[in-house]
Amino acid sequence: MKLASLAGGRDGRLAVVSRDLQRATPADAIAPTLQAALDDWPAAEPWLTEIADALEANRIAHLPFDEEKCASPLPRAFNWCDASAYVNHVSLVRKARGAELPASFWTDPLMYRGGADTFIGPRDPIRLADAAWGIDFESEVAVIVGDVPMGVKREKAGEHIRLLMLVNDVTLRNAVPVELAKGFGFFQSKAWTAFSPIAATPDELGPAWDGRKVRLPLVVHVNGELLGEPNAGDDMAFDFPRLVAHAARTRPLGAGTIIGSGTVSNKDARRGVCCLAEKRALETIKSGKASTPFLKFGDRVKIEMHAGGHSIFGAIEQQVVRYAPRG
Repeated sequence: MKLASLAGGRDGRLAVVSRDLQRATPADAIAPTLQAALDDWPAAEPWLTEIADALEANRIAHLPFDEEKCASPLPRAFNWCDASAYVNHVSLVRKARGAELPASFWTDPLMYRGGADTFIGPRDPIRLADAAWGIDFESEVAVIVGDVPMGVKREKAGEHIRLLMLVNDVTLRNAVPVELAKGFGFFQSKAWTAFSPIAATPDELGPAWDGRKVRLPLVVHVNGELLGEPNAGDDMAFDFPRLVAHAARTRPLGAGTIIGSGTVSNKDARRGVCCLAEKRALETIKSGKASTPFLKFGDRVKIEMHAGGHSIFGAIEQQVVRYAPRG
């Protein structure tokens, strides 16, 4: 089943989307928003599945599906937790600046809580005031969970995963060192987050979802040129059940909590990268200096994942534009 939030109001309007992303049917008679559906998933899921089946069989009224008219599946969330499950990414970035990688990074996940009050839509512009901040993107996979009890074990944590989607976690790289030097984590350096038009139930991925990882390439373009297509199932040091269990170690998680994988990264550099910081790190390690610039105003980023030649989640496709303050 594929779900979307049609733009409108703070929380969008829930819709069921066909597998080929061509048709959509409003589902607000079942739940007005995706968050409402997640709050009562045992009751909502069977009805939403029935609509999805009817849509596939062309037995229900529908409209053409337009990704341009989508908000992020959850336009805002009660909880957004982003990890760094691909330790290769952290290792390269630290190596480029001559920093050691602590051994604990391979055994205990890195995770922070991000701003969740407003997510921008998958086709919304990335509005920022200053390109000197070092504008970058991070291409990721994320899960949305139902209610998760505190202390859930990894073996049971996967049972709480309801949906999967893609992420663009916009990061201001030149603001990161200043914040981390304070020893208190990210805040201003994490500007915007956008998610794919579609949030899909795990079964929509078929054999590419093994209950732990998504074993498909994540395809990233910048200004129409391929930047990378690393496989999200390779080199993921901490799988999604492990991340869910980590997030719920000392507190329960409410339905609608989003947990991101962090930047997808493979040890095989021939597959390319999912963010500019990693490309710059590879350049620095090789030649002593980064040659790839960060994003500038007018640049475009596209993030997508395919199976069988078809887009699974639709595309995150955004342009960086200058923010003009009002007043």
